[in-house]
Amino acid sequence: DLTIGRSEFVCLLGPSGCGKTTLLRMIGGLLAPDLGEVDYAGHRVNGPERDVAFVFQDYSKALLPWRTAAGNVSLALEASGMPRGQRPARIRELLEKVGLGGHADHFPGQLSGGMQQRLQIARCLALEPEVLLMDEPFGALDAMTREQMNLELQDLSVRLKTTILFITHSIAEAAFLSDRIIVMSGRPSTVREIVEIDIPRPRPIDLMA
Repeated sequence: DLTIGRSEFVCLLGPSGCGKTTLLRMIGGLLAPDLGEVDYAGHRVNGPERDVAFVFQDYSKALLPWRTAAGNVSLALEASGMPRGQRPARIRELLEKVGLGGHADHFPGQLSGGMQQRLQIARCLALEPEVLLMDEPFGALDAMTREQMNLELQDLSVRLKTTILFITHSIAEAAFLSDRIIVMSGRPSTVREIVEIDIPRPRPIDLMA
């Protein structure tokens, strides 16, 4: 059993193959549990929710290569039914928010890995989600880019008060980002321990050292 509160930042930590991604996909409504149930905002999850966004680990496959950065963000706004005339201002705001304000006309292939991941996050934020599910989104990044992304994600979570469930293999990353760490066991997986991180935000990056 696991309960996550509104505006909470929770990290899932556990060995490879223990089911972290499967659990995240069930929470996001992308997979149905064989046993048990997932409840969100007072109702059972039977499929994707409009106000729950998913940041995938493989950002290169999550973006549309034939659309610019602005076009990728626009995709979410189109899906939500935002009128065409209102989209440009919202797109500029979101790209600025993730540090891509000067790259609106760049295609994903012209962006670095960290920039592509920030673009995927901007597209998710376009939906103004109540919940952001993140499947080890920084695992493929170099150390310097990963450090910068951790700082940016911390800032976003503090400013936007979004509920975030974040998968990582890094104990230091989990301690830096989260309010609670959910430590999962190996197969058959269970919640082995819940660790509270009682450190005020914003936290200095040298906490990860």
